[in-house]
Amino acid sequence: MAKIRAKLKNYLYPIPAVPVSCTGSDGRPNIITVAWTGVACGTPPMVSIAVNLMRYSHGLIKETGAFCINIPDNDMLHATDYCGNVSGRDVDKFEELGLTPVKGDETDCHYIDECPVNMECRIKHELVLGSHELFIGEVVAVHVREGALTPEGKINMNSLELFTYIGPEYYGIGKKLGQYGYSVSKHS
Repeated sequence: MAKIRAKLKNYLYPIPAVPVSCTGSDGRPNIITVAWTGVACGTPPMVSIAVNLMRYSHGLIKETGAFCINIPDNDMLHATDYCGNVSGRDVDKFEELGLTPVKGDETDCHYIDECPVNMECRIKHELVLGSHELFIGEVVAVHVREGALTPEGKINMNSLELFTYIGPEYYGIGKKLGQYGYSVSKHS
């Protein structure tokens, strides 16, 4: 297969686009959209977010040591995009978008009630990488919309319409293609 050398940049796609909420020490909540996020550890559960050092939310997260990752569904696409393009220095995004901030159970951080899944996180590790700082947060509480979990505690994909980001576009997540372990299963 013929290959050409591409421009040097990060081509890891698809990636999630998630509204990350944070609350300043003054109690005012804010939202930033982060596409550079992922699972960092299983036990204890930890996630990572990379936030540009110049962003307003970066200072809030550093100041309080907490953030919430909010998993959006298709109904939250407009708000997710908006929160990545407007600064909380200038706009109260919760008010502007008519979103409901709910104070977390384990942190002083507010999460977005309209998102089907919310993960409250406390920062465990921080690493400045260049233009961004990587925050590793331990998940200390998870809030899930009723009906969004299976009896086994997994996300019920039939109840949610999720999307992903392949810069600069958003795509819906489609049909099931397989199941973990199918390649080594005797029934494959």
